[in-house]
Amino acid sequence: MTSDQSKRPLARLVPGSRRAARSKLRRRLEAAVRLIAALTIVGGLYSAYAPGVGRAEDTPALSQQAQHGKELYQTSCITCHGGNAQGVQDRGPSLIGVGSAAVEFQVNTGRMPLARQEAQAERKAPALSPQDAADIGAYIQELGGGPQLPSASSLDADVKKAQSDPKTLARGGELYRVNCSSCHAFSSGGGALSSGKFAPTLEHSTNRDIYGAMLTGPQNMPVFGNNQLSPDDKAAVIAYIQNLNKNSQTDPGGWNIGRYGPVPEGIVIFLIGIAALVFATLWIAGKS
Repeated sequence: MTSDQSKRPLARLVPGSRRAARSKLRRRLEAAVRLIAALTIVGGLYSAYAPGVGRAEDTPALSQQAQHGKELYQTSCITCHGGNAQGVQDRGPSLIGVGSAAVEFQVNTGRMPLARQEAQAERKAPALSPQDAADIGAYIQELGGGPQLPSASSLDADVKKAQSDPKTLARGGELYRVNCSSCHAFSSGGGALSSGKFAPTLEHSTNRDIYGAMLTGPQNMPVFGNNQLSPDDKAAVIAYIQNLNKNSQTDPGGWNIGRYGPVPEGIVIFLIGIAALVFATLWIAGKS
């Protein structure tokens, strides 16, 4: 075989291999086009039948009351609690989920807005009106949800009903002694806690103040949810506290010594008794 004859089969194979490579590339391109077309069709059908899935939900519009509350929030609360109410480190906690009950309690008792960081926010004259507090509470409620206070009229009616029933009033006293007296004292006069904190007196607290405190657990106070104290139980406790406050103005037993319980009473009796005995001893010695 000559050299020209030996090269002819190789020359015939080269064009065929090129055609095979082009055919393989074409098949791959066709498969990719079919895959893209199939994905496009499936995506279009999915978007058509499930238009809400995978899309960011629009932020719901605030009510008129909450919109006004947002304006108040931005002028009175944003410095410590942040623009989105998620809190500012070392300044104020997040308000997401605290509900309108916590806002109304803190604002209506003058504890918020807070002038400076202290061991505990003390009660003072409120800087905002009750309506302003309710508006800010509505904004926080719509922003993150949480516990809400009952209406003032329904709560006052429940408390008045509890006060008129001796059995309910007695049950409220029992619940108070079990759950509240260890901090607020048996006479609701308050008491000292650790680290410069204290349980405040309940003498000037309104029905909504006490209900809000039980519902939200401000500062060192625990939260008493409806699974621990039902709304009727809370009304009974409030009725007992308000009954104590009313009777503090007219104590049938005489001098109440601040209504702090038996310890100061015992000290006063001891000092008065010792003084009386010394005086009697001196008088008898002088006569003899």
